[in-house]
Amino acid sequence: MARPEKAAAIADIVESFNGSAGAVLTEYRGLTVKQLQELRRSLGENANYAVVKNTLAKLAANEVGITGFDDLLTGPTAIAFIEGDVVEAAKGLRDFAKANPALVIKGGVLDGNILDASEIAKLADLESREVLLGKMAGAMLASLSQAVYLLNAPISQAARLAGALQAKAEQDPSILAGGAGAPAAAEDAPAADEAVSEEAPAAEAPAEAADEAAESTDA
Repeated sequence: MARPEKAAAIADIVESFNGSAGAVLTEYRGLTVKQLQELRRSLGENANYAVVKNTLAKLAANEVGITGFDDLLTGPTAIAFIEGDVVEAAKGLRDFAKANPALVIKGGVLDGNILDASEIAKLADLESREVLLGKMAGAMLASLSQAVYLLNAPISQAARLAGALQAKAEQDPSILAGGAGAPAAAEDAPAADEAVSEEAPAAEAPAEAADEAAESTDA
């Protein structure tokens, strides 16, 4: 490969690394041209699947600061540069590899971290971004419903209390004037009478003393 062509090829790979959220390295030995086309279609907008030369991919990886990549760049290599949902791309590659064993997932890179084949498989087992967003939205709606209930509960309680007070005031208007309610019942009267009767003997004592004084005067 001529030097300008080599430089252009490296620049393309560097651009793909910089423009992607991650990359998955695969070995495609044994796949037909038709199968490679099917793989690209299955990935859709989630990834750009490109066959690369190992030496150029190493140079491009070093240029973008990816280290520890060299061991994965052996044999015929094609890289899926993930541009969309990382989990969906990993699922697509895993499912295609199950149906077409000639596709071997060797590893990849995500956020600058090197991943081996088992870590890519774990990534594929995660729930997609859409599913996670749906669950998060459902949890948020549930939390909002609980918050609305808690905010409305005191208001409804206050309304019930106001209704009870209104009913009480209609029965006893003195409540609204700050009174203590209806006067004491008549059955409290006997207690007052008993108090008066207990004090009566004390009032009779002076009268007896006056009579005794009059008798002594007559004498």
